[in-house]
Amino acid sequence: MADPRPSWDEYFLLLAKLAACRSTCLSRPTGAVIVVQKHVVATGYNGSMPGVAHCTDEGECYRRKIKGVDEDLKHDVCRAIHAEANALAHAARLGIPVLDGTVYCTLQPCYVCVKLMASAGIRRAVYETKYESPDQVRDRLWRRALQEAGIQFQQLGLSEPTKELALRLIREETSPRRLASPGQPSLTFGG
Repeated sequence: MADPRPSWDEYFLLLAKLAACRSTCLSRPTGAVIVVQKHVVATGYNGSMPGVAHCTDEGECYRRKIKGVDEDLKHDVCRAIHAEANALAHAARLGIPVLDGTVYCTLQPCYVCVKLMASAGIRRAVYETKYESPDQVRDRLWRRALQEAGIQFQQLGLSEPTKELALRLIREETSPRRLASPGQPSLTFGG
């Protein structure tokens, strides 16, 4: 019988997707998980700095609220911190080492996050969705940063069996008995 469990990469990507549930960004909810030796050491999602109003609180994107800002400066006025940066900051705040770790994230890391991950000693990044930038210069910088940072990047989509299992576990009671009790019908895993 094939192992019905998700691969390690799928498992950690699922956790990053759950972290995205906490996102307060109206533009793109994203989540990230930092893993060292198959152990989650930090999580993050995109949202405002601690103690600052979130875009979801105000009902509109903060950077879009500021009129006359060039597209090139949009990240400079956005109050949201990217999920990867939040996870790295959380680990740093608690003194948790991330050296040689892997970042699992729902969106391809940006140029700034790639630099932060390289500086923190992250060696691998697994992401779900490719970031489509209209800015060719930003894309070139990102590709160059990837080469220079020495981080292995991999795009990963969840397999259908993993999606089905995760949805079933979210929609239904998670921990029913798998083996039959006396007088009870047998339950099957994944069915």
